[in-house]
Amino acid sequence: MKVARYWHPLEDDAVQCELCPHRCRIPSGGRSRCFGRVNHGGQLVAETWGWPVAVQVDPIEKKPLYHFLPGRWVFSLGTLGCNLSCRFCQNWSLSHPEKPRGGAPAPVSPEDVVQAAQRAGAPMVAATYNEPAVWAEYAMDIADACHAHGLKMVAVTSGYFTPQAGRDFFAKMDAANVDLKSMRDEFYREYCGTRLAPVLDTLKMIRQETTCWLEVTTLLIPGLNDSAAEVDELTAWVATNLGVDTPLHFSAFHPDGQMLDVPATPKAVLVRAREQARRNGLRHVYLGNIRVPDGGATWCANCGAELIQRDGFQAQRVGMGADGRCWACGEACPGVW
Repeated sequence: MKVARYWHPLEDDAVQCELCPHRCRIPSGGRSRCFGRVNHGGQLVAETWGWPVAVQVDPIEKKPLYHFLPGRWVFSLGTLGCNLSCRFCQNWSLSHPEKPRGGAPAPVSPEDVVQAAQRAGAPMVAATYNEPAVWAEYAMDIADACHAHGLKMVAVTSGYFTPQAGRDFFAKMDAANVDLKSMRDEFYREYCGTRLAPVLDTLKMIRQETTCWLEVTTLLIPGLNDSAAEVDELTAWVATNLGVDTPLHFSAFHPDGQMLDVPATPKAVLVRAREQARRNGLRHVYLGNIRVPDGGATWCANCGAELIQRDGFQAQRVGMGADGRCWACGEACPGVW
């Protein structure tokens, strides 16, 4: 537990958090809507600092990050809380706990995390499982420790930050996969309890103001955000604002959370979305949560040679070397290899 960043005091020992666009006004003794920040007598505390509740070693492809050290392991951890309230959330017990959980006997320091990653043989650490925006201080401190020991730091996030917090956070990340859930503000309001504009601003800021490697994921939910018109708008926006070399992952929805009555995403919808993305100029489009022939393969944008084969979360380089260049034509494939 540490004093939080990104807040200022108000009258009567209340505080206002400035970490995300909710900008919660929190009375003394109160808790933020994201759960992770508590007002202790007029001082905002990042309560989940040092208290991971989910830890696992994953393949980097699970994040998903396909153009960042493919085939490597990543030491993954998450805490409690989220600043979104997605009705289709698959980690609700972590993101919206009813009460604080008991933690470790002592805080898990950033140096402890680095040592655990090194013991696991993982060259990087991921802030994932729950929304890392709500434990940004801890994630940034871990990133500093990683960089001091030659490890990388990545994040899997919905991108719902205030501008200053987002700049600070992504400046310390080596790679990030950011959810772009819809191109409709009404979708974000009704199904996620947030707004679209701050997410778009975060995505553009990452691309324009940081060196963080960026990939984007969109979960296609039948009847809600999977129309041809919206997919066309989303893929055109990514191509125009983030660049045609930005990897875009379309993920299949499976009934979960409060949306058990919504059917799974048909394979044909994902294939159509990939075709639309390619027509709009995107060069690296992937399909996840479903088995589609070549849905995870990476191809050379210049000559069409297959560079990386993927089967589930397993990746094998078949047409490129460690320098990221195609063996057939010599073209460099954008990424961190």
